[in-house]
Amino acid sequence: MSVSILSKLPDVGTTIFTVMSQLAAQYNAVNLGQGFPDFPMNPTLHELVAKAMRDGANQYVHMNGYPLLRQKLVAKVQQLYATAVDAETDITITPGGTYAIYTALTAVLQPGDEVIVFEPAYDSYIPNIEINGAVAVRIALNYPDYSIPWEEVKQKITSRTRMIMINSPHNPTGAVLSAADMQALASLVEGTNIIILSDEVYEHLIFDGLTHQSILRYPELLKRSFVCFSFGKTYHCTGWKLGYCISSSELMKEFRKVHQFNCFTCDTPKQVALATYLDDAQAYLELGAQIQLKRDYFRKQMEQTPFQCIPSHGSYFECYSYAAISDEPDMVFAKRLTTEYGVATIPVSAFYKDGKDDKVIRFCFAKQEATLDKAIEKLLRIK
Repeated sequence: MSVSILSKLPDVGTTIFTVMSQLAAQYNAVNLGQGFPDFPMNPTLHELVAKAMRDGANQYVHMNGYPLLRQKLVAKVQQLYATAVDAETDITITPGGTYAIYTALTAVLQPGDEVIVFEPAYDSYIPNIEINGAVAVRIALNYPDYSIPWEEVKQKITSRTRMIMINSPHNPTGAVLSAADMQALASLVEGTNIIILSDEVYEHLIFDGLTHQSILRYPELLKRSFVCFSFGKTYHCTGWKLGYCISSSELMKEFRKVHQFNCFTCDTPKQVALATYLDDAQAYLELGAQIQLKRDYFRKQMEQTPFQCIPSHGSYFECYSYAAISDEPDMVFAKRLTTEYGVATIPVSAFYKDGKDDKVIRFCFAKQEATLDKAIEKLLRIK
């Protein structure tokens, strides 16, 4: 007799990223689906990790993260956002940004709590909410600019609203929140017990001269927020799975209660290496301009195709409408694009729980020019 269990996530299957990457491998397609670069990280980081290992930094580091790394992050936050945070009480190093998001949700959510989530949403958000017995209150961003409909947010807030989740630069669309958005958010939560979770893993991948409106710029918002970041996105090493969370000391106490019994601590030699590498501020300050060149290159090339650009202002991604090409559902079109034309993308309906389909697919442009050229060559066959 087989063992049966009651699934905590009965509606969850294999992620769209895995599905499309497997399809890309099967058909030898150019993979512009999953969000990782195909160009190398800085070799200096390789050397720093190797040095840390040779120097003996191979055992458990402090649960909250390598102390010097947290101190360097304090200095970075002060420099970028003119905000003081405490290395001992406000920062925890985590195995990736997605882990930080899950831990923050698990630390505070109780069964029946409501969490306002904007769709299209990164695919971990809603399962992370639901596995904690809470309810995702989904609000669709305005199409096609993917701006937040703040009046609807106001209407959806109830006595059960425990959290509002924001993400800027936004995955999957590349939309970026403005100072006016942050003011609207601050106005809505003022005088409430609502917590904010801000996913800022693409913090430095912001384009067009825009300014990243981090929660860290707004001390009153930070008091009620978990802010999640990724070293992997900043330093082209997504496989390292290292990130961090910044919060108020009160909220971080609860975060660490979950963290200590989940991963407990993170990769030691990589933390030691990052603590040194953070001294090179230009490595992250110049990142936006470097990745914008890739976006601009890809966008210019895509003008030759029938796809219609939905402009991205940050992240690794830009979305394109294929409405002028086909009326197929985006999942069908994306799979056909992979199997018949050899380019893998992500259908944006996968980022909506109800599968809302605006005939839009997401491309990852954080690739070598040769990779992008190969993809464009294949896309030009589409009429």
